[in-house]
Amino acid sequence: MPHDDFEIEPVKGLPERPPEGEEILWQGRPSTFALARESLNLYWVACYFGLLAVWRFVTVVDLLPFGQAIAATLPLIVLGAVVCGLLYIVALIQARSTVYTITTSRVAMRIGAALTLTLNLPYREVRNAALDLRRDGTGTIALDTDGETKLSYLVIWPHARPWHFAAPEPALRCIPDAEHVAGILAEAAEARINIPQVVRTVPLDAMAAE
Repeated sequence: MPHDDFEIEPVKGLPERPPEGEEILWQGRPSTFALARESLNLYWVACYFGLLAVWRFVTVVDLLPFGQAIAATLPLIVLGAVVCGLLYIVALIQARSTVYTITTSRVAMRIGAALTLTLNLPYREVRNAALDLRRDGTGTIALDTDGETKLSYLVIWPHARPWHFAAPEPALRCIPDAEHVAGILAEAAEARINIPQVVRTVPLDAMAAE
């Protein structure tokens, strides 16, 4: 019988229904190929095995007939293809298990393939957002959170800004149409932060009476 690991979610990507007045503005997940390329270094791995194959062929072509030189090189090509295929599968699993959500109040990130967790980042805890845009339109939006928000790079990887280990920044990694999504996030955050905060105060005469 088929089983959906996320069937208990009342709303896709969220552990509970949004409070009254909070609206979902956008939901999405990483592009599988972009995630494999950016977080798993697919191109670098492919180039590495390609160079090994070329080196192998060059070193044996003078010692063996051409056909045997090709045969001696083939295992490296096959091994490289297998490794790249495995990296793509890992990226596919990560992408399929991820849901990024932008609402009028926060950014929520349901992440994790083996151990699933949901990060809730209210806009008032986000100091800055940085967009890393690629030529194909995919990009990463990194969120610089305040000092009270403690995150582990290993726990949130690959949904973290690359190379920021000391102060990890959660990130919407390798999302399609990233520039448009960044605009939605910026408008929602600005609107939320500019909402006046009503604080109940004690009248001065009441304080004097005490």
